[in-house]
Amino acid sequence: MSARKKVQSTWGGRFSAGPAKLMLQFGESVSFDYRLWAQDIRGSKAHATMLVKAGVLKSTEAKSIHRGLDAIAKEIAAGKFKWDVALEDVHMNIESALTKRVPVAAKLHTARSRNDQVATDVRLWIKDQCADIDAAFANLLKTLVKLADANADVIMPGYTHLQRAQPVSAAHHLLAYVEMFARDRARFHAVADAANWCPLGSGAIAGTTLPIHRNVTAKLLGFVDAKGKPRVTANSMDAVADRDPATSFAFAAALCGVHLSRLAEDMILWSSAEFGFARMPDEFSTGSSLMPQKRNPDSMELLRGKAARFQASLNHLLSLTKGLPLTYNRDLQDDKPPLFDAADQLQLALAVASSTLAGTKFNKAKCLSAASDPALLATDLADWLVKKGMPFRHAHHAVGRLVGVAEKSGVPLDKLSDAAALSADKAFTKGWRDVFNLKRAFAARENIGMPGPKTVAKEIARWKKSLR
Repeated sequence: MSARKKVQSTWGGRFSAGPAKLMLQFGESVSFDYRLWAQDIRGSKAHATMLVKAGVLKSTEAKSIHRGLDAIAKEIAAGKFKWDVALEDVHMNIESALTKRVPVAAKLHTARSRNDQVATDVRLWIKDQCADIDAAFANLLKTLVKLADANADVIMPGYTHLQRAQPVSAAHHLLAYVEMFARDRARFHAVADAANWCPLGSGAIAGTTLPIHRNVTAKLLGFVDAKGKPRVTANSMDAVADRDPATSFAFAAALCGVHLSRLAEDMILWSSAEFGFARMPDEFSTGSSLMPQKRNPDSMELLRGKAARFQASLNHLLSLTKGLPLTYNRDLQDDKPPLFDAADQLQLALAVASSTLAGTKFNKAKCLSAASDPALLATDLADWLVKKGMPFRHAHHAVGRLVGVAEKSGVPLDKLSDAAALSADKAFTKGWRDVFNLKRAFAARENIGMPGPKTVAKEIARWKKSLR
């Protein structure tokens, strides 16, 4: 039998012995939830202020508690605070240290539970993280728009099924990712807004009989709407059991990870010798320990791999809460490692993506050579037939027959003879070869959402203005 410690000081009143050493090791969370210390101290200061209004604390007592909490915050920030696993979590570590310095702080836990305390801390932490992530998104978006602007005249193939499809500009391709990451950014705005409801005052499950003022606490902690009106959770049971804010954060990170992975895959392909469209900066590429000629796109490969990690965090949270009855269960303690990891890795991934793209150079000649394949304008030729009055489905088949003739004869599509073209369809009369001109092709695509140069320039200008 393992030795048992004395009764636990924060909840051990009804127990004759404290938890076993193995149980302490298994059950502690301070090794990871210490990261909530700043939010926990903010919550405690607000709670103390509210308790004065509720008549539980005197103003002088609240001021002493505030000073004590400020001193502890300075110690933690300086790395001098000693975390004790026997006290289980960040809340009890801070409260224990505070009570030793300010004995009246024993009143601080009045009308609150660790259940609503941690729910509040996590929501505050998520809001703080969303603000930092928003800045990282702004930087990435600016980098992408700048890269698009610098390469607006680079023509390259667009792909479907990883086969050459139609010509686009590098700028249009990069702006597709701007759209994706802008949606991700908006998604994190929504995550922050959904987390912006104060659960403090919900207690362990059913609130408190004391005359607390939840709106006061909410306002002090910044849980307010756009007009400054406090926002408090409406159901005490839901408030302490809810892990939607963390799960929503992980979902937003997972979807952003998918977008980062798709960007990474394009960059990996473009930087290969087979494509040769782009070159990543040395600072974000690596070599081989055996093959001296190698230049590996490691930053992009790692970004591609992070997508799995973000999805694992999301799956962790979904699985964690899948079968839990209301309200709080100890399982919920394990919500923080995947949440913290998703936030840490996302900020790092966004920074790496931005830095890699900032130093990326496009090979204009190589891109143009690939885009000059006349087959990429086969659809334009079908459109030419449509303008002559042919139904598109018939035009599609006519051009398909022409492509077949070109493939069998080993002659580029635009170099076929008139006789060969007429053998595919009698509609291929004078002027059909004029279609095979990239400048013409892009000029014909000056419509909303298309890669025409003027349209792309307008989009770049729009994004520059919105990202100021």
